[in-house]
Amino acid sequence: MNQKVIVHISGRVQGVGYRYFVLQRAQRLELAGFVRNLRDGRVEVAAEGEEQALRSLLEDLQQGPAGAVIERMETKWQLYTGNLISFEIMF
Repeated sequence: MNQKVIVHISGRVQGVGYRYFVLQRAQRLELAGFVRNLRDGRVEVAAEGEEQALRSLLEDLQQGPAGAVIERMETKWQLYTGNLISFEIMF
């Protein structure tokens, strides 16, 4: 079943390649959505796809790339919209 998840990640997640890490994982899992840095130092991820793939992505987000330190993840599940087509980094 398709789902959508919005995640806000806090910690040392900017300047460590976190967005590129998320992009690679999401594309490998065939998810659609985006990742972006927020002005307050967090990273935001919005992803749509199969629930199991999204749960795998959430596990990856908790690990992050080398150099990242994940202090907190806020996760909100939403209804699947189908509005997201591919996964990209938003600048």
